[in-house]
Amino acid sequence: MRIDQPNSIELEYVQQMMMWLLFRDDAAHIVQLGLGAAALTKFCYHHLAPSRITAVELNPEVIQACRSHFALPNDDDRLKVLSMDAADYVKDFSRRRSVDILQVDLYDAKAHSPVLSSEAFYGACANILSRTGMMTINLYCDWPEHLAHIRMIENAFPAVAWLPEVHDGNMVAIAFKQPPSIDFEALYARAEDVSAAFGLHAQSWVAGLYSWMSQDIGEA
Repeated sequence: MRIDQPNSIELEYVQQMMMWLLFRDDAAHIVQLGLGAAALTKFCYHHLAPSRITAVELNPEVIQACRSHFALPNDDDRLKVLSMDAADYVKDFSRRRSVDILQVDLYDAKAHSPVLSSEAFYGACANILSRTGMMTINLYCDWPEHLAHIRMIENAFPAVAWLPEVHDGNMVAIAFKQPPSIDFEALYARAEDVSAAFGLHAQSWVAGLYSWMSQDIGEA
């Protein structure tokens, strides 16, 4: 976090978690699984009103650190930070189809690979998403382990795409409940609007998606 810009997203892979903005310009309910340094939660809260933002974090000390050191606001009518297991959150049937955007970045202190990664977990993620919902997920691990996680996501969602690896193992994927129509000319135009509005490097997301469509993952 930059002290003078606490509500901006500094790291490239964290910006990539916002690539759902290429496909829709609003979302009633955005959920972040794994708070981290609260960059995504703060960005969505400050820049995407009137969206409701929910962050789910297992460790209460992380929540306290974000509020005392990383400018995370207190809860209000738009922001809720829950100290609970992300698996329990997505498995709760009362939340079925209640989320428009799900952003997943779940790691323990060792950060060797996603701590929650199974077909059952991704199926539960799909179930809490609305009909046109999307999930972005950071797959931080060593190649070719990325492929195993992507295959599990593909078994839960009808359409999945991903960007090239950045930051020593971070690969961000996007999963769709409803497969989108891909028009790269339109996506580049949308990326310019996103960059102008939010200061995000959205053009590189489109270039990454184009790269994904142009080569087989097994060649990476």
